[in-house]
Amino acid sequence: MNGCGLLNPFDCGKLPLAAWVSDALRWTVENYRPFFQTVKTPFDTVLQSLTHFMTAAPPTLVIVVIASLAWQLAGWRLAASISAILVSVGFIGVWPETMITLAIVLTALVFSLSIGLPLGILSTRSELLYKMLRPILDGMQTIPAFVYLVPVVMLFGIGNVPGVIVTVIFAVAPVIRLTYLGIRQVPEEVNEAMRAFGATDRQLLWKAQLPLALPTIMAGVNQTLMMSLSMVVVASMIAVGGLGQMVLRGIGRLDVGLASIGGLGIVALAIILDRMTQALAQPRRRPGEIWARGPAAALRYAMRTFRASSSRPPAAEAE
Repeated sequence: MNGCGLLNPFDCGKLPLAAWVSDALRWTVENYRPFFQTVKTPFDTVLQSLTHFMTAAPPTLVIVVIASLAWQLAGWRLAASISAILVSVGFIGVWPETMITLAIVLTALVFSLSIGLPLGILSTRSELLYKMLRPILDGMQTIPAFVYLVPVVMLFGIGNVPGVIVTVIFAVAPVIRLTYLGIRQVPEEVNEAMRAFGATDRQLLWKAQLPLALPTIMAGVNQTLMMSLSMVVVASMIAVGGLGQMVLRGIGRLDVGLASIGGLGIVALAIILDRMTQALAQPRRRPGEIWARGPAAALRYAMRTFRASSSRPPAAEAE
């Protein structure tokens, strides 16, 4: 048996890292659990609002709203395709679960953008901040998703809200990285020209950098949505409802049909969210082009017609 020495340095002893992590988490739970329960409040508020709308509204109304948004963003062909997908989801019997999953994913997106966009913008202003964030982001994107579940359960409990929190932790990294990358890729000539005309840092950000970086930022949003959907099944292990719970039940019962329709619902959501975010990332030839078509254009036309008819003088009465 080889002993401790230069050729076998690892036999000399090991760092008790696992015990340190467990002790640190246990100490955090004992001393700061009320704080983490308070952190749940904004997540719970947004999630409950979206879930109530998605599940309480008639399916036809939800389909019309989503299809109208798709029509506004990319045209009637995408609206028709998304309508067909949503109708198919309803007819295979997973509409309630799909709406719960959509509410969870959209809530995770709201908080991922609230965290990721400011951090990405601040990182372009401070290279030190980005150097500090980079190893954290590397770890967040490479650590297996199952590892997040244990500390989240101990700090926040189980249910849909902890599922949103673990999804945000898992999916926020692409928004930060691609916001930083998009703003960094703005040509320096544009920045110098804006400053030469007296633009402030805020004007430079809102008038030049963010519009030019929008396709890259939207690619980050797209990746965040896809990662959120990939987390749906994993998060179902901590009692998160929706399509992931259906897939988990199907796996546990070896019910291929149940797992299949849950998986089809996830695929349908992935297609819808992917196409809509890609439409937002398309370059526009002129400002406001997105509002020059679709329901917004039809509504403006109807309002102009109504005003014109109401302002027309009444015809003279026949004597």
